[in-house]
Amino acid sequence: MSSPYKKERRVVVTGMGAMSPLGKSVAEYWDGLRNGRSGIREIQAVSPDGFPCKVSGEVPDFDPTNWIDRREARRMGRFSQLSVAATHEAMEQSGLDLESIDPDRIGVLIGSGSGGLPETDEQATVKVKRGAMRMSPFYIPVMLVNMAAANVSRTFGLTGYTNTCATACAASTQAVGEAAEVIRRGTADVMVAGGTEAGICEIGMGGFSTIHALTTWAGDPSMASRPFDADRDGFAPSEGAGTLILESLEHATARGANILAEVTGWGVSSDAFHLVQPHAEGKGAVSAMKSALDDAGVNLDDVDYINAHGTSTPTNDRIETLAIKTLFGEQAYKTPVSSTKSMIGHSLGASGSLEAIACVQAVRENVMPPTINQHTADPDCDLDYIPNEARESKVKVSLSNSFGFGGQNACIVIEEFEG
Repeated sequence: MSSPYKKERRVVVTGMGAMSPLGKSVAEYWDGLRNGRSGIREIQAVSPDGFPCKVSGEVPDFDPTNWIDRREARRMGRFSQLSVAATHEAMEQSGLDLESIDPDRIGVLIGSGSGGLPETDEQATVKVKRGAMRMSPFYIPVMLVNMAAANVSRTFGLTGYTNTCATACAASTQAVGEAAEVIRRGTADVMVAGGTEAGICEIGMGGFSTIHALTTWAGDPSMASRPFDADRDGFAPSEGAGTLILESLEHATARGANILAEVTGWGVSSDAFHLVQPHAEGKGAVSAMKSALDDAGVNLDDVDYINAHGTSTPTNDRIETLAIKTLFGEQAYKTPVSSTKSMIGHSLGASGSLEAIACVQAVRENVMPPTINQHTADPDCDLDYIPNEARESKVKVSLSNSFGFGGQNACIVIEEFEG
């Protein structure tokens, strides 16, 4: 996705916020990742009876009224609530003075796969039991996938460029990349970018269970998500939200902002292959990674760390490994790769934003989070997955991968900021 504006407008990260199964802040989330702690527990959002999957990654003790007026919170789906909450933290870290900035120059771009799925589940039950005219008048504005971006815009009074990415599991990685491009081309000076998902409900569990995408692990829930391990059997469903404040370097420098990292490249592609399975040779994944690296202007041996899509499904992990080896060649065996989904599960449309935050933290602290539950080697997954414990090593350039249902792929490059 090379841009003619790149050299004129660099894009930096100045704030981050996270709602995750490991906690309700970036500090809690990152502490969990650094220490290889799992946020996967017995499922609480719905009864596990009748579902083969008994685990989930849910944001613990989330009370939206800690961030949102009670009346407003009732008019938002959980996915919107999580996004607004994460944005509050990101805004605070960024130090943006919204009173002194033209709101038309601040935009919002949020990714989500399914929007208000639990609210759809709830209102479908109302329709069946009591009739369609007894449904909530707030159902439509609560469930629409664009409402996370809309509610962030309303909450903070941001009137600039607004959009929503709905490319399934690639949604929030694409949202961050698209937001960076909005700044590059001069449409905005600041973008609130990221993703959110809250889809753990009977419809979501049933839908993913019937296509055998979810883990059926019956032991310790913390061991359910096992990316790249030979015994992996599906992903652990989860929820969450991640928000990054992106700014043009000029804007951030002019106001004396603390710059956390730089978004230097992004790429998207389509497999054009299958409804839910990745291309057998990983062609779309290769294309998206190569586009992102080309856009960033970095060589293969410049990449210090790859945050993998790494869902813990048998097919995805094998194909992603193949794609990395296809693109990187022998360098693939020298490049550390990890899946933070091993600790927080797969939050679908939110996953890329949380992984982007992990990449920023890796660059800032020179720590690569591990892939936990690495116990049984898989000959098809033979790269360095940073097994079980975080690794301290220089991280200047990181690549984050997201590959969605429908074969829609997105990758971003996040680098150490150098003035």
